[in-house]
Amino acid sequence: MIKIELPLDDNTIRGLKAGDAVSITGRLYTARDAAHKLMVEIISSGKSLPFDISRQTIYYTGPCPSGPGRVTGSAGPTTSGRMDVYTPILLDAGLKGMIGKGKRNPQVKASMIKNKAVYFAVTGGAGALIARCIKESRDIAFSELGTEAIKELYVKDLPCIVATDSYGNDLYETEIKKYERSSENG
Repeated sequence: MIKIELPLDDNTIRGLKAGDAVSITGRLYTARDAAHKLMVEIISSGKSLPFDISRQTIYYTGPCPSGPGRVTGSAGPTTSGRMDVYTPILLDAGLKGMIGKGKRNPQVKASMIKNKAVYFAVTGGAGALIARCIKESRDIAFSELGTEAIKELYVKDLPCIVATDSYGNDLYETEIKKYERSSENG
């Protein structure tokens, strides 16, 4: 398991390969599709985002409200492809890491290579376990979106897998090909 401290830097990103198991500690931001749309509108209008996106990581989640004695409720990932239309613009603005589930489109992967960024996957359905890694949470922007507002989280030892590295290697492609080859020989 590779330990990563946020915010990401180019040396860390270059050292990560698709398939690496990582443990992430540091501050990151939550955002789903509605927040992504608003962030892209802000960038397009020439205004500043509600947080400095340079070197930051966005986790595609909308955490549930917290219960007694908890920082947050369940915080499982949403399908990353829903953000694909917006992601290249955010990568061009300085975003370096994304956390979610599911494959990314070719435009996102090309933008990741161009901008030296990385995409981490977390297990869908494990939101209650992931929430245990969240030590702090505060609203940053778009409170009108409810649970989908942008939050700043402090996470400790969040377990992820590098799904797509900054060289374009993609587990969602390579692992399917391995399975196809093994089933043909089976």
